[in-house]
Amino acid sequence: MNNGLTEQFNNPQMGQPSFQNTGGALAQASASREMEEVKGQIFMAKQFPRNTFQAEQRIIDSCQRPALAQVAMYQYPRGGQRVTGPSIRLAEVLAQNWGNLSFGIQELEQRDGESVAKAYCWDLETNVRQEKVFTVKHSMKAKGAIKKLDDPRDIYEKVANDGARRLRTCILGIIPGDIVDKAIIQCNNTLAGNSKGPLKDRIGNALKTFKEQHRVTQEMIEAKFGYNAESFTEYDYVELINIFNSLKDGMSKVEDWFDKEIAKNQSSGLGADFQAQAEPKVEVKSDATNDIPVEQPELPLE
Repeated sequence: MNNGLTEQFNNPQMGQPSFQNTGGALAQASASREMEEVKGQIFMAKQFPRNTFQAEQRIIDSCQRPALAQVAMYQYPRGGQRVTGPSIRLAEVLAQNWGNLSFGIQELEQRDGESVAKAYCWDLETNVRQEKVFTVKHSMKAKGAIKKLDDPRDIYEKVANDGARRLRTCILGIIPGDIVDKAIIQCNNTLAGNSKGPLKDRIGNALKTFKEQHRVTQEMIEAKFGYNAESFTEYDYVELINIFNSLKDGMSKVEDWFDKEIAKNQSSGLGADFQAQAEPKVEVKSDATNDIPVEQPELPLE
């Protein structure tokens, strides 16, 4: 025993733990814990499999909410054609109501000036998995110049925004296509039939929102559709919402949809009529001196 103590004093490293072995043990324990969690998720999915009919009905019921239907679709122009599809918000609702899915965005590595991330969706029942690994540069284009991102919060939001599109693709690769189509149809029906207020007022609100948030005038919108806003239908209103969602999510730019050089004199005046107050009627007398307008009093209703 004395020989052992003497040997420890002569060699101090013998009595100290190996940090390398400790780090390896922690990594192994973490991997084992993750494996057990995955096994638990698979076990629960097998014990309680989804009822496809109930899942489909939950999705249809969710798509009957106007708040979801308004952000359910995106669209943007490409090659002279219009590309449209389910937004990330609709994809998330599909995954939540379909059930027994594991999905999300994970940052794998953060290097100097870029991050490596992964978007995934895994059906725990059928063991079908969609996965996208991508690189996100820590920079963004602002006012025609490339701005480098240094704030951790800005980097996080950039990774989350870029990952949302990959996550949507992964989810839509797992959910059956016919379920997705039924959800889209129900969202369009919700917008067309369950929207509150007259169509003219809703279009007027849409024109006002476009001008305030994206500096898109009524003339630019009318030139894009090819006719005056007074002739817009429910389908045109739905398309306006899809364009707005596309601009809001960064899927497209204003220049992709509208011509900023459109002349100002092509307006039908619907946006102005929506906000204008009622004005008294004015009639010009044919025999009035210097053609001065004379206001006519309103007659009482019989």
